Amino acid sequence: MVPDPPPTLAERKRQLVSEELREVALQLLAAKGYDETTVDDIVAAAGMSRRTFHRYYASKEDVVIQLLGDLGAQMRAELAARPAAEPLTVSLRHAVSVAINFCTCHHDPIKTLAVVRLIDRTPLLRARALAQQDRWQADLAAVLAERLGPDAGDLYPEIAARMALAAFDTAMERWARSDGAADPLLLTERAFALLEPALNAG
Repeated sequence: MVPDPPPTLAERKRQLVSEELREVALQLLAAKGYDETTVDDIVAAAGMSRRTFHRYYASKEDVVIQLLGDLGAQMRAELAARPAAEPLTVSLRHAVSVAINFCTCHHDPIKTLAVVRLIDRTPLLRARALAQQDRWQADLAAVLAERLGPDAGDLYPEIAARMALAAFDTAMERWARSDGAADPLLLTERAFALLEPALNAG
């Protein structure tokens, strides 16, 4: 397999601008609230123009949803990369843990807590987050179906993906409700321990 060429200078610059806008937007949205934050507030804080903002994001809610989309891509990539002989419970737990690690370790955990709460209390963001999670589920189910082949049946991949994401949701919600005191990775391990008999039955 030929490796992808490294990003060009222009591509790296676009990525940096996109990330800077996202960081500023998430900070403002979490601090001020969704309805109280405008695109003008975001571009003023970032020192950019509305035109620049809309080059990367169609709306302020797209900033949050794109972050969720990135998490879904990471989970799918991790699941696809797991060893074929590995138990599915372990593979799915590793896939979910990639997203949890991003939120609680590699990313700013205080900011992520605020974003989780923002999504939960903003109906528009909650609806779009649920729609995004439907895509996560479909992606994970597709990887499972490819890995298992005809033995997967028509229900197991979808049900297994739903169960894995239910574990993710529960861990993140418990983490947010504890103000960051709970360990979401430990919660994930406990959730998958409960799911293991059903997942292995497939």
